Amino acid sequence: MDFDWHGGVITRQTSVDARYKNTQNVRRFLLDQCGPGFRLDRDLMAWICDGAAKTMGDVADEWMRRHSQAGDA
Repeated sequence: MDFDWHGGVITRQTSVDARYKNTQNVRRFLLDQCGPGFRLDRDLMAWICDGAAKTMGDVADEWMRRHSQAGDA
């Protein structure tokens, strides 16, 4: 069964699948996980959709890793 990226409950354990969609629901989850400075960028989107197995927790952690190294840039 496909996950509903628009209305499904996203948790840190939600698997990113081939049907991943960048929805307001995803943005709300990532804002909650990463804080008010969260912004999607092309590099992160490419990483999310690279085909490697990952969860939404991995996505949040990767954004935090990238932005803590860049000094919140």
